[in-house]
Amino acid sequence: MKLILLGAPGAGKGTVAKLLTAIDGSVQISTGDILRGAVQAGTELGKEAEEYMKRGDLVPDSLIMGIMEKRLQEPDCEKGFLLDGFPRTIPQAEELKKLLERLGITLDKAVNIDVPREVILDRLCTRRTCENPECQAIYNVKSNPPKQEGICDKCGARVVQREDETEEAISHRLATYNEKTAPLIGFYEKEGLLLNVEAVSSDAVIEAIRKELGL
Repeated sequence: MKLILLGAPGAGKGTVAKLLTAIDGSVQISTGDILRGAVQAGTELGKEAEEYMKRGDLVPDSLIMGIMEKRLQEPDCEKGFLLDGFPRTIPQAEELKKLLERLGITLDKAVNIDVPREVILDRLCTRRTCENPECQAIYNVKSNPPKQEGICDKCGARVVQREDETEEAISHRLATYNEKTAPLIGFYEKEGLLLNVEAVSSDAVIEAIRKELGL
């Protein structure tokens, strides 16, 4: 399957993408993970992106499109891909459309995961992430804490609250999303690609996608 996953920060795009990869071997592509990895590794791209990310602002399109073009041509994308949190703006969506046409790739759907704001705030303020860029496991201090406080179950690295997941940064991210990313719902509706799913549970989102794609 070749999908774009839309939804506000904390809507569950990453969780849904991981569950979908198990269905048919499609690969999850998260620009956030790629960028955070570059920041950790101290690459030129990482240094450039870090200042934007710390503020909760969007990383410039020129950086993102370069990453995406390279990534979509890697061999693991041949089975399919799940774009998690990309595109984030109408100009990015237009550039992506041109890029996919150039690469001869056809999208199946753009899935919008519609979750209430209060659920998102609660999820993100209590979320913790493994700081190892190779792992990036996600925990929740309420619903899914690590077995040993502050330590990743999978790799033993520290589990931290990301700088962009404080309440202040989250409010800023949601405002940015509503202004710049929410219009994508209309863009993909016009393209005839939109599947809107109102669900708090990841399983319900998966079921709606499977039904839509006949999987």
